[in-house]
Amino acid sequence: MRVGVVDTGTNSTRLLAADVAPEGVTVLDRESIVTRLGQGVDATGRLADEAMDRVRDALTQYRERLDAQRTERDVAVLTSAVRDAANGPAFVDEVASRFGLRAQVLAGDEEARLTFLGATSERDPDDPTAVVVIDIGGGSTELVEGHGRRMDFHVSTQAGVVRQTERHIKSDPPRHEELEALADDVRAVYAAAVPDDVRAAVDRAIAVAGTATSLAAIDLELDPYDPERVHGHTLMRGRIEELLARLAQMPLAERRKVTGLHPDRAPTIVAGCVLLIEALRLFGLQSVEISEHDILRGAAIAAVG
Repeated sequence: MRVGVVDTGTNSTRLLAADVAPEGVTVLDRESIVTRLGQGVDATGRLADEAMDRVRDALTQYRERLDAQRTERDVAVLTSAVRDAANGPAFVDEVASRFGLRAQVLAGDEEARLTFLGATSERDPDDPTAVVVIDIGGGSTELVEGHGRRMDFHVSTQAGVVRQTERHIKSDPPRHEELEALADDVRAVYAAAVPDDVRAAVDRAIAVAGTATSLAAIDLELDPYDPERVHGHTLMRGRIEELLARLAQMPLAERRKVTGLHPDRAPTIVAGCVLLIEALRLFGLQSVEISEHDILRGAAIAAVG
């Protein structure tokens, strides 16, 4: 079946059009636009008008592209920012009616399930290795542990690149004290969310979504972006720490010019580095595999049933 999936997150709005069959997923069209729907939600509890307008512009383009692909079933998944906003339900209704999408706000459980499904969709279902999938978003980070394709533990934490940037980074470039406060905040959130036995069980990490793929692209110095080179790329924790030190000393205008980093992700990539480093520290891991297979792929598979 040919399906279309739109993932409207706190930081970006993404598109996937794909043919989904028992033998696998064939990608026809894919796009990501930084729309920052979560702008100010942590402070105000509401979606900002200008943020919703950015998402509307992206969805207008995506609707045209889905029509061009003649998709048979189109769904939209909306996550942390919409869950947290008082005007979120009205925006979901608008997305469904105006853009012809089966729109739903994902609870943390379902977001974790679809993320794990996407990240492990091409893995051996009998592989006994305990894996944690790290999905760093704008308003939340999902940590999902399992074996093969079976999810055993998951948690949606209130730590994300937009949320933590707005809370802690007030200077350009960030001051050392701001980075320390950000890391302390993230470390406390993660520690409260993941039991010791889950941390100890994990042997391997897979990171999905924009922070992870951006860091891989920076490491590989990709221009233009190449998803085939990013997918499966391994980053050592020490290398991510080096990238954090490099990016954090740059003013925003300079970060926007870094090869491999989309300019629109420059404002939040420093927080993203911290979030990924602290996740790896939590599980005692020295490396992480970067994956292009994430909630978009999981939602496409689930849409077919």
